[in-house]
Amino acid sequence: MKDEACIFCKIAGGEIPSATLYEDEDFRVILDLGPASKGHALILPKEHYADLCALDDKIASKALGLAARIGAAMKKSLDCDGFNLVQNNGRAAGQTVFHFHIHVIPRYEGGPDIVSWTPGNASGEELAQLAETIKTAL
Repeated sequence: MKDEACIFCKIAGGEIPSATLYEDEDFRVILDLGPASKGHALILPKEHYADLCALDDKIASKALGLAARIGAAMKKSLDCDGFNLVQNNGRAAGQTVFHFHIHVIPRYEGGPDIVSWTPGNASGEELAQLAETIKTAL
């Protein structure tokens, strides 16, 4: 199903032009218009899923394999030293377009920090309590 109001549905469906890297029956991979680094791409399913939690298992499986292929192609063709996969779920996590997508961001030695955090501290007891809390929701 597509969402007629969704810009990523329109891009994935070819209604809005894009710099397309790859396309098959389920996905379109495009270059991001606001790249975090040279070659930053977005993997867009052609069907509309609001986020990872709404994603069909078959599409989820294909998306990860496709991300690996795109990342490997970036390393080979762009001489990047690595890549990040970024996938945001919910406004608080930084999601701004509510159509599941994966950012594939090439990383270059000496480049800017793009995805990082300062590790916190948690006791073994706190981790055990958190684990039990989350397990009850599975």
